[in-house]
Amino acid sequence: MESSRAARRNHRARPSRRRRLPYLALATVAVVGATAAGTVYVKAHAHSGPVSSAAAPSASASGSGEATVEPVTQPTVDHDALLAKAMKSVTPAGDQKVSVAVLDVTSGESAAYGDAAFDTASIVKVDILAALLLQAQDAGRTLTATEKSYATTMIQNSDNDSATALWNLIGTADGLDAANKTFGLTGTTGGAGPLWGLTRTTAADQLTLLQQVFGDDSKLSAASQSYIQGLMKEIEADQQWGVSAAADGSKWALKNGWLARSTTGLWDVNSIGRVTGTDGDEYLVAVLSNGSTTQAKGITLIEAAAKAGVAAFAESTDSSTSASATATD
Repeated sequence: MESSRAARRNHRARPSRRRRLPYLALATVAVVGATAAGTVYVKAHAHSGPVSSAAAPSASASGSGEATVEPVTQPTVDHDALLAKAMKSVTPAGDQKVSVAVLDVTSGESAAYGDAAFDTASIVKVDILAALLLQAQDAGRTLTATEKSYATTMIQNSDNDSATALWNLIGTADGLDAANKTFGLTGTTGGAGPLWGLTRTTAADQLTLLQQVFGDDSKLSAASQSYIQGLMKEIEADQQWGVSAAADGSKWALKNGWLARSTTGLWDVNSIGRVTGTDGDEYLVAVLSNGSTTQAKGITLIEAAAKAGVAAFAESTDSSTSASATATD
């Protein structure tokens, strides 16, 4: 069965058809449709006499009998507010803190909940590989066999030795920060010395990074994007958790990060990636957390946040699509 988003796209893709109408005796026709954020009214006024097929929707009624449509602008949906409302169903325990950012690939709409910086742990491995590929592009070369071997184990198996090798190849934090400036990240700072896992970032910045990996307007070439995407779709079985909880089955590409801090004994648990939701639409999702007493509790928290974030967008789309269909029928 066709999804509501697909139905809307098909509806928009069809060219409008205008027919010459017979004489009308009606004085006013009103169509009312409700949206997720308010109500839109479209009123059509007509006088007895022929209605011109060329009448513009914004034209006013005239003595010639042309139809008049007076649309009221639909209220803009506040996706940040919708996401914040959805996150009320997610209850951190103890010292847990969580931040989430979501982008609807189809509409281009995005929202973020929380703006604090978190340790990246192993999600920075996507950033390290993106920086390496950008440097290779700038040098006019492809990755070496050794670099590809490191990249594969770093992303698919989250191998730390491979990450350290590529961290050093890109120039550690300086190389990462330079690449991130090109990518448009503004709240991410590379970890000191060899501590790539203590790179600090925000959910909004990780969403920007995901757009570089999966989006059309990217500093990475199509070949570089495809390479990272392919690795993120082949994560080893015991690491297939996180944002994938919001996906329809196996329709995901992700990278997770987890780190027990020696200073507190509490866990950083993060997940970033692209998912296809049960509504058939694609979403970029970044969830960051800290303060969990165990890794398992951190996973439970971020999966709940990922599902709440995607559900907030899916529900707002369904409501808007239903209202649009009512108003145009």
